[in-house]
Amino acid sequence: MTTDAEQSSDRTIVVTGAGGQLGRRLVDRARDGYRGARVLGFGSADLDITDPESIAAAVVPGTVVINCAAHTAVDAAEAEEDRAALLNEVGPRLLAERCAEVGAGLVHVSTDYVFAGDARTPYEPTDPTAPATAYGRTKLAGERAVLEALPAATIVRTAWVYTGIGSDFVATMLRLEAERETLDVVNDQVGSPTYSGDLADALLEAATSPRALPQILHATNAGTASWFDLARATFEAVGADPDRVHPCGSDRYVRPAPRPAYSVLSPAAWNGAGLTPLRPWRDALTAALAARAVADPPGAAQ
Repeated sequence: MTTDAEQSSDRTIVVTGAGGQLGRRLVDRARDGYRGARVLGFGSADLDITDPESIAAAVVPGTVVINCAAHTAVDAAEAEEDRAALLNEVGPRLLAERCAEVGAGLVHVSTDYVFAGDARTPYEPTDPTAPATAYGRTKLAGERAVLEALPAATIVRTAWVYTGIGSDFVATMLRLEAERETLDVVNDQVGSPTYSGDLADALLEAATSPRALPQILHATNAGTASWFDLARATFEAVGADPDRVHPCGSDRYVRPAPRPAYSVLSPAAWNGAGLTPLRPWRDALTAALAARAVADPPGAAQ
């Protein structure tokens, strides 16, 4: 989504939450600029989205913001919903108000957790929301606050995001493959694994689209999988025996915040808006692991 001011070659894309896995990928993908725009990444120490003065210093006319800043600790949010609301609702509202004030664009990243997670077909952006967790409630409140302050904003919901580096699910499976002979992984939660690199590309495309986009879109890699499926695919991709991964139910790993049993997001609105469809999740996993090998080659000094 772009404004008239953003059509000039000197427009700037501001990425908030640039210290997180998605924000880092966004900045990396656009290190040399993107479609004539320069991309600036701000971590929480550089841009506090709950502080209007901090926002005003970074968000100026001609800017388009991609907001990746959020409280994403799903279990911790159950005990600290007020803190989660500060980052997931108040901050996005302040960003949207500033964007409205100066004529800036805003792409705000949201989540599958705004849904109940009990569907049997992929969720459309227009489907009823019914979050079952504090994280989901605060993210939904953030969506509503953004659109109330800036109706031209674009909300992009995504799910099951990983990079393969650090402590995300794929990275954890790689670590456990080296540590354990077998592994039990839940097979009764279904979603669409989404590589952060692909999602970053998608968000950059949305932020610079010359078309007016729908208020809410869904963006994930194509296809569906359980966590068990993703774990097996990860093992297989690195030459390990996928039969070392065994299925189990969610009752094996009880968490403070219930996980959605089904959180597949439909790409129909995204594709219908003329945006590039995201590739199948297995292809994306292969690409993610190849990028991981380049970033952290075996035997590299620690």
